Amino acid sequence: MATTPPKPERPISPHLGHYRMGPHMLTSIVHRITGDGLAIVGGLLFTWWLASLAAGKESYEYFLSWFTGPGWSVLGYIVGVGLTFSLFQHMMSGIRHFVLDTGAGYELKTNKTGSILTFVGSILLTILFWGILLKDVILGVAK
Repeated sequence: MATTPPKPERPISPHLGHYRMGPHMLTSIVHRITGDGLAIVGGLLFTWWLASLAAGKESYEYFLSWFTGPGWSVLGYIVGVGLTFSLFQHMMSGIRHFVLDTGAGYELKTNKTGSILTFVGSILLTILFWGILLKDVILGVAK
């Protein structure tokens, strides 16, 4: 009976099971998700907004009722904050990627710190943006 030759000792090819999830991996995944979210959700909302503007006053009021009407304003805030966070996260991750393209930031500690800073920066920018946008509502001086 013929025997098969022994297999040479080779390193195992990289697979997801061999890696621990780190901030750099999470940043990459979230960057793709936020880009898709901005393109799909933001694009559809923008198209709906433009179509409602073109269709007339009633159509535009119907569009606004989805985000500003009684009980629906929560939906407006969720979508608005979500898209804003997506924009800032995608922007901060893009800036990080630009720095990496220059050849800097590939050291493990620097890469991890930069990845964490993309999340910290995007959260702070989102809070700052909505704080400025809603400062009158927050302070109780809204009309």
